Amino acid sequence: MFKTMKRLLALFSLILPLGAGVAQAAEPTRFSVEVRGEGPDVILIPGLASSRDVWRDTAKQLEGRYRVHLIQVAGFAGSAAGGNAEGAVVEPLADEIVAYIKSNKLDHPAVIGHSMGGFTGLLIAAHHPGAIGRLMVVDALPFFSVLFNPMATVAMVTPQAVMARDGLIAQSADAFAQGQERSMATLIKTPEARAEPTAWSLTTDRGVMARAMYDVMTSDLRSDLSGITIPVTVTYARDPSMGFFYSVVDQVYAGNYGPLKGVTLKPVDGAFHFIMLDQPPTFAAEVEAFLR
Repeated sequence: MFKTMKRLLALFSLILPLGAGVAQAAEPTRFSVEVRGEGPDVILIPGLASSRDVWRDTAKQLEGRYRVHLIQVAGFAGSAAGGNAEGAVVEPLADEIVAYIKSNKLDHPAVIGHSMGGFTGLLIAAHHPGAIGRLMVVDALPFFSVLFNPMATVAMVTPQAVMARDGLIAQSADAFAQGQERSMATLIKTPEARAEPTAWSLTTDRGVMARAMYDVMTSDLRSDLSGITIPVTVTYARDPSMGFFYSVVDQVYAGNYGPLKGVTLKPVDGAFHFIMLDQPPTFAAEVEAFLR
């Protein structure tokens, strides 16, 4: 009996450390990550329905001096839905990125996020103080729905967000494809740059895309901005063909980011929403300035 007890204790002494190690190194379920280069850590988060390849040029720019973590959101651009198969997408994604930072012992990494990815970065900065060292938001607001109505509230836009979510899921394949073609023409100024992002959206899991869109439409972070203490840079697009005076675009960003102390607002002219595709040299310079 005593020998049996000793054998069991010995077995548990092997199993328990192993189990703890597995828990700490658990693979993310809501995203996958490709790591390149060596140096200070930089996490790149793509936007709605985008591939990590949207950061192709940025990764090449940085990987000789930084360790770049290229996020691929599960369900976007042909990847399996994984942990995003049901329920909310964006806030759980932010939480899991923080878990990734902690489990890999990343030291206050810089984060660069485009669109929904920028909003995810704001969530991390607001709800997980100390997790990241600095944030660059690329063409995103703390409350997306003010683009449709400057007086919008979460309660006001929720019925519209439900309709948009459910309508997107219910669309036929042809109608969805035609809609994505039209949308990309408003998001990417350079015609030759539209093909790849359009293909990403067409291979995105429709349910994940629709629920992520709903999350962003119904999440208002403006009241959380005053609690963010890390350096934040916001780059945003301006172009005459958008139909707005530059001063109007500037006022939208300045007003919505007003509670964020010390925020750096950087307009990029001659670009639509995908700034990194429409103005690559300018965007590369902004990234360098942000990381300097």
